[in-house]
Amino acid sequence: MKASAFVYPWDVNGDPAAAERIAGLGVPQVTLASAYHSTRALTPRHPRHRIVTAEHAAVLYPPGKRWKGRTLRPYAAGDWALGDAYGEAAEALAGAGLDVHTWVVLAHNSRLGEEFPCTNVVNAYGDRYPWAPCIAQPTTRAYLVDLAAEAAVRPGARGTELESLGWYGLAHLHAHDKIGGTGLGDAGQYLMSLCFCSACRQGYAGRELDAGALAVAVRAALEPVWRGAPSDGGWTTVEKLLGSELATATRAWREETARTLQEAAVTAVRAAAPDGFQVLLHADPVAYHCGANAGVDPAHILSVADGVVVPCTGGAALLTPFAEQGTGAVLAANLTVVSGMGGSPGTLAEDADRAARLGATELRLYHAGLASDADLATVQEALARLGRAPARSGTDAVASRARPSSTNSV
Repeated sequence: MKASAFVYPWDVNGDPAAAERIAGLGVPQVTLASAYHSTRALTPRHPRHRIVTAEHAAVLYPPGKRWKGRTLRPYAAGDWALGDAYGEAAEALAGAGLDVHTWVVLAHNSRLGEEFPCTNVVNAYGDRYPWAPCIAQPTTRAYLVDLAAEAAVRPGARGTELESLGWYGLAHLHAHDKIGGTGLGDAGQYLMSLCFCSACRQGYAGRELDAGALAVAVRAALEPVWRGAPSDGGWTTVEKLLGSELATATRAWREETARTLQEAAVTAVRAAAPDGFQVLLHADPVAYHCGANAGVDPAHILSVADGVVVPCTGGAALLTPFAEQGTGAVLAANLTVVSGMGGSPGTLAEDADRAARLGATELRLYHAGLASDADLATVQEALARLGRAPARSGTDAVASRARPSSTNSV
């Protein structure tokens, strides 16, 4: 199985040793962010900084002419990724012999939501989610499709991975987050993620649902949850809380909306890309799920894209519904290898073998820039042991490749 490591441009730019160090892990490919959400990231080996604060969602290259005169358009990065930061990093990584694929975050953008509240998902209580653009809105869909095409097809890229190409809902880490006091299972998350913006209200009407009455029903369904009733149990609990007819109608609207956006985005990427360009989606096989790994119908998405990247940290069961399609598509198991973020680099070989038995054809390793020297050394040893790539001379201990560095912040 081919392995690819996730990387940010700021992990590479300004660090002459970074590209060779990543190649020395034994991966033939990197998945390099070209459009990314706001974040605060550790760079434990960089010669010039230790913390990078990306203050808002941005493209990590100069936005193109297609955005001229448009209200919704991508934001340029600040000093954390000046100029063509993506291009600079991609050139260095390719120079180390690595294939470079783009990593594109789409329907997750807090700055867009704050500056244009009309784009937000709006829940049944009227609360807006500024991090979550509603993918039913025509102008938002047009923005996302064009962003997918531009950010995916960067010079020299051989493929792309599209993240958040679907509904984003309640679940979202936020500064000093305080929403965990009442535990929400699948059903509670679904009900709190249903959107009632004007576009979704029209969508419900097209399915003979009165949006006002539906919002009342959703709030009533959530009342026992606020009092402590469990809301796990999956879709059957949604039907129990909301009623089967209402639940089915809302799901039909949301799934059609996501499917058509995914089709449009992949079509746009392929139209802009050279022959042989690979298009993958970060995906969850439970179609009503929200988030970075968009909920999809496995049969449908594998008829649209070249494959999927599936979260497998803690278990690889989500691979099975995709593998059952028998399409021969790329099924990439995404494994966190940063110990401090809940990953298990020490069990990478076993986790990879388990994922392969469940149908994985490739691995994704999150994240080469965030991991400690010890974690990277463990990853290198595991990949060499698995035979996915021979260990390179001079890289027996990745920690030895770290350069002496200052701790000046960006």
